[in-house]
Amino acid sequence: MPNFSPDPIVTASQVFSSSPTKSHQLGTRAVTPDGRVFRYCQAGAAGLVVGNAIQAPAQIANHQQLTPVAAGVNAVTITVALGATAATLNQYAGGWALIDTTPGLGYAYPISGHPAADASANLTVTLAPDSAIQVALTTSSRVSLQVNPYSGVIQAPTTLTGAVVGVAVYPIVAGEYGWVQTHGPGAVLIAGTPGVGLAVVVPGSAAGAVVIDGAASATKVVGSMMVTGVDGKVQAVLLNIN
Repeated sequence: MPNFSPDPIVTASQVFSSSPTKSHQLGTRAVTPDGRVFRYCQAGAAGLVVGNAIQAPAQIANHQQLTPVAAGVNAVTITVALGATAATLNQYAGGWALIDTTPGLGYAYPISGHPAADASANLTVTLAPDSAIQVALTTSSRVSLQVNPYSGVIQAPTTLTGAVVGVAVYPIVAGEYGWVQTHGPGAVLIAGTPGVGLAVVVPGSAAGAVVIDGAASATKVVGSMMVTGVDGKVQAVLLNIN
């Protein structure tokens, strides 16, 4: 028989929680006994609103396609020259250094931590254990820093600035940890009147809301309506985010 690795089981009381203490790795996937799926996250600078679609923190353009210091095979750090935006302490811990230009094109190295760095200064990130550089980097390589999408999550705005990661099921306090739902029957804020069974997407015409697929602003299908939609109400959506 197949040797499956089951996801952790969480109870409703665990899902309905907000804690200043981190108890799982960000992005941990868990299920409730009824089969709904959740991901562990940290709220950003504002608390999460129950029923709202939630996205990863906004991208930082000045931390993309950076010039690295040359680094050989088996090196365990990568040093890059930041653009005109500072990096805070361990902002990219749990995220990745993506090599987007040869040499080293296509590799993604997990980051374990780094110090703070000023805008336009050098930043040295330490790679996770067993994630040493596989192809030597030169000053012709380019490195993009990607934050963990479950670190500092925010309400999905009417124009997305990051990837959609789930729907809030509890008012997680700003900076605290908890769970967002990604799969199965969920309660979601609706914009417009999408028909039962139709796909709904984000961004919506209201922050945190989903709209019927086919809207001009549609970018990410999050699920399908389980009932006929009512504008401004939180209603049942069969989620299928990841």
